[in-house]
Amino acid sequence: METHKTNIVPLKGIVQVPGDKSISHRSIMLGSIATGKTSVHGLLTGDDCLHTIECFKQLGVNIHRDGEYVEIEGKGLAGLTEPNDILDVGNSGTTIRLMLGILSSLPFHTVIKGDSSIAKRPMDRVSNPLRKMGAKIDGRHDGSLTPLAVRGGKLSGIDYTSPVASAQVKSAILLAGLFAEGVTSVIEPEASRDHTERMIRAFGGEVTTTGLKKSIHGQQQLKGTTITVPGDISSAAFFLVAGSIVPGSQIKLKNVGVNPTRSGILDILRAMGANITLDHLDDQVMEPYADLTVSASTLRGVTIEGDMIPRLIDEIPILALAATQAEGTTIIKDAAELKVKETNRIDTVVEELKKMGAKIEATADGMIIYGKSDLHGANVNSHGDHRIGMMLAIASCLTHEKVEIQDKEAITISYPGFFQQLKALANSQ
Repeated sequence: METHKTNIVPLKGIVQVPGDKSISHRSIMLGSIATGKTSVHGLLTGDDCLHTIECFKQLGVNIHRDGEYVEIEGKGLAGLTEPNDILDVGNSGTTIRLMLGILSSLPFHTVIKGDSSIAKRPMDRVSNPLRKMGAKIDGRHDGSLTPLAVRGGKLSGIDYTSPVASAQVKSAILLAGLFAEGVTSVIEPEASRDHTERMIRAFGGEVTTTGLKKSIHGQQQLKGTTITVPGDISSAAFFLVAGSIVPGSQIKLKNVGVNPTRSGILDILRAMGANITLDHLDDQVMEPYADLTVSASTLRGVTIEGDMIPRLIDEIPILALAATQAEGTTIIKDAAELKVKETNRIDTVVEELKKMGAKIEATADGMIIYGKSDLHGANVNSHGDHRIGMMLAIASCLTHEKVEIQDKEAITISYPGFFQQLKALANSQ
């Protein structure tokens, strides 16, 4: 947020955060491979999800969008057709990794690519298990880097033990398992977000869970349905932290998804002393959601580690900012996965917050933040990472001086109206 200011303004008001990005992606994908019509309400209209829509249109699916409402004329498992051009996922790691699971079984050739950030992100964590199922995937560095060429064909189910707790890896294998012969199983070291399993069930499919093992029978027929996408808790996290650390603030967030595999941000902020309440909880639907209210409070440092990390991996940048305003030391570890996000989020968070005066240092698998820091204005950079950009915008609310964010346009990837909502909260007095 590029502003000249001399005081720190409380943030007050009501926010409707955009639809959950993870659920939006999956609603388009599952709707496209189901039979019949699927209606999606509340779709996130950020760049990432729009790339997913365009990819499936190129695969022959009729998709009609009117703002946040989408209708999909599903083609069934065997109805997708060979695209006339390269599929471009833009900046979306979710799109490319999950689509690899679908493309691997289709009886034609596809080339898929992304932007310069996607070109650096590891794809072998998905392409290797898919090859074990019989997929033919090639690309730079033996199929570990884009662009990737996929020659689809007959797949066989496997039992796969994943070295990382990654919903993208798990989902790619389960989606491939929908097309494969036999049973496909994935075992994770810790539980990752379960949106794919929930959505397969919503489309009439079956996924079984035994501890950390998820299994799916191949050749299931999915049927079109109606999906309502809740607000994205990863987007809400920025305002949850803002409401906690900007003095005098109180913010209400409407209809936010509170899936237990994603709600680690609530547990950690509460452990830090944040004042957060849930109202109107509805847990009788595919994805539970609630209204969240947060008000400013005194925070204290905590340790974030272990099986908590997969439940809040995308929220670590904004939690690092919260830790700069907490009393004591916050330690984040077991989070090496941050190195292979849109940026190396360990190094980028540390680099940019240091520019603003934070006492923070990187470790091999996380960071250490020493509170409490008085932040000041600076020229900072999102590095093309939407979550870094939003974290820096919230940090600017704590300074008396100007903060200039370079490449803030990256925020449209997941939150097109972010700056307008932040400005409205600041101008609500």
